[in-house]
Amino acid sequence: MKKHALASLTLALTCATTAMAAARPISLDDVPKIVGVGDVAISHDGKEIAFVVTRENLEHDRNERTLELYDLASKTMRAITYDRKALASPAWSPDDTKIAFLALDGAKDPKQQIFVLDLRGGDPVPATDAKTGVQQFAWRPDGGAIAYVSADEPANAAQIKKHLDAFVVGDQAFDDRSAPTSNHLWLATHANDGTWSSKRLTSGSWSIPSAQPPSSPGPPISWSPDGTKLVFTKMPNAYDADEDQAIVAILDVASGAVTPLTTHGKYEGFGEFSPDGKYVSYWYPNGGDEAAVNDVRVAPASGGDGKDVTAAEIDTNVQRAIWMPNDDLLISGHKGTDAALWIKPLDAPAKRLDLDGVQPAQFFWLDASVARTGAIAFAGSQARHPSELYYLASPSAKPERLTSFNDPTAQLALGTVEPIAWSFEGYDEDGVVTLPPGYDAAKHYPLVLVIHGGPNSASITSFSSLNQLLAAHGYIVFNPNYRGSDNLGAKYWYGIVGDAGAGPGRDVMAGIAAVEHHYPIDTSRIAVSGWSYGGYMTSWMIGHYHIWKAAVSGAAVNDLIDEYSLADNGTGWKYAFGGSPYVHGNVARYIEQSPISAAWNVTTPTLILSDVDDQRVPIPQSYKFFHALKDRGTKVEFWAYPVAGHFPGDPVRQLDVDRRWVQWIVENLK
Repeated sequence: MKKHALASLTLALTCATTAMAAARPISLDDVPKIVGVGDVAISHDGKEIAFVVTRENLEHDRNERTLELYDLASKTMRAITYDRKALASPAWSPDDTKIAFLALDGAKDPKQQIFVLDLRGGDPVPATDAKTGVQQFAWRPDGGAIAYVSADEPANAAQIKKHLDAFVVGDQAFDDRSAPTSNHLWLATHANDGTWSSKRLTSGSWSIPSAQPPSSPGPPISWSPDGTKLVFTKMPNAYDADEDQAIVAILDVASGAVTPLTTHGKYEGFGEFSPDGKYVSYWYPNGGDEAAVNDVRVAPASGGDGKDVTAAEIDTNVQRAIWMPNDDLLISGHKGTDAALWIKPLDAPAKRLDLDGVQPAQFFWLDASVARTGAIAFAGSQARHPSELYYLASPSAKPERLTSFNDPTAQLALGTVEPIAWSFEGYDEDGVVTLPPGYDAAKHYPLVLVIHGGPNSASITSFSSLNQLLAAHGYIVFNPNYRGSDNLGAKYWYGIVGDAGAGPGRDVMAGIAAVEHHYPIDTSRIAVSGWSYGGYMTSWMIGHYHIWKAAVSGAAVNDLIDEYSLADNGTGWKYAFGGSPYVHGNVARYIEQSPISAAWNVTTPTLILSDVDDQRVPIPQSYKFFHALKDRGTKVEFWAYPVAGHFPGDPVRQLDVDRRWVQWIVENLK
């Protein structure tokens, strides 16, 4: 028996080694073939899961989305919608007979509307015809109506047509062409003849924060179980940069009365009624400090501040809180190099779920759904397997992968992904390392840093096509989690306040030393790169350290004064620097911590990338950095994409970013 078992094991290892040897590394051509899985919604009875599948069409430069339905009993899957542009946010009706979703209508100037598909037969029918489109919605518990959020039309629409279109500027992006209008609540009601009609529920100069699914969930709206009240996030005006003044409020639908839930008066959001209607969970920063991590508090639905249920036990920046059917909370957030989930009872300790190496998708928002049975469905990935649909029959179960869209990618010769940890300046720090396929510890490899943005985010051991593309060129890839990352507790997050670049820069250098200690690095060939705050860190590192052979600075915050003054949410920097750059002598602090101030020191060949209409990090900052490096005589290229957004949204340009990123490093890391 033992002899045969040993022979079988030897054969299995031989076959596995042969398969690995036969597999080829990932290439740029493989990236568009990766299928996106997201917007997961499990039925209330826990029998089926609706989710959105996204495939890239390079020929027509578009993302093609279908709404899929997975039956858990038969383990079969079928598409239930086709050719719906901007398909997003499926939601089951309370009786599980219908699914509502967002998609563009067929108008000349298309807007996102709610469509309802009856699973018993028929085509999706429009439930709304909102002139400015729908941002978010929620079924009323009886299934007879849907509450939704839509923006008001400009009050001076007639004058605008006559070019009397000058507008008062508030806290908004420098390239806005109009003042924002308020977002308000509406109610779409289903009639017996199958038609839908809408009526306004709220009005006024105040506003609900904007949301543009699927790119941003926005603070959701939530019904009380009896269908008489809605909890939502209320801002004093329509300027999203003033969201720090938001509160959680409750609307009495019959009377129209709006009442604050708490006494805080600011910093609140994401309210949600508990299943029994007794409580409301909501987001509030730790200790009431807007610069601190996000915590979850639970208050009586009748009103009050309630208590913080995450700070003491979970100590991370919470990405989402979802009520379980027994009034426990499902909490998500980065922890170390994992995307973690916890079950938090209101009167008992939190328990972290064992996800067996699966990383739930939580890019600032957990993509998950809970059934009345306690089952959980979510989108997630593994270190060497892109996103798929996963299922937990209960919080104590191990994740079950239900789909295999990305098996072809997972079967390529991908690099091993490993966490790495070190201690520095009183912090326990970490990051992620991706090794080249066929890694040989006897060889020395160039090192490429890919630094995450945020800064309040983290690199985890999930699948990254960019990391794998770089590793396929024979590089060790390192993703450092510098102070300000959201995976190592409140203290680590807060360490970036007032220290935007220098402290995080030292963390990155300490991380490089840790990588060099554990892996064979060719220290004469090191590159650094990143997007957004990762671009800021790249620009900072090449201006203050001189170990680099190449750099890619994407959508970088190069000038903090410009960021404060020109970006759509730039005024939030006052919480990191003790106020505006224009008061209290703060301008010196902003200048000192701006990478542009050290640009004359840059000798590293640098590629700059940016979108022309990026409101989060306006492109003038990239122009400044480009001219500084060009005038110094440093090798530099600047490529601008003529699109809106903080990163190109179409597959052709997204692939072009990867191509230029990798190509620049390959050319300069020789």
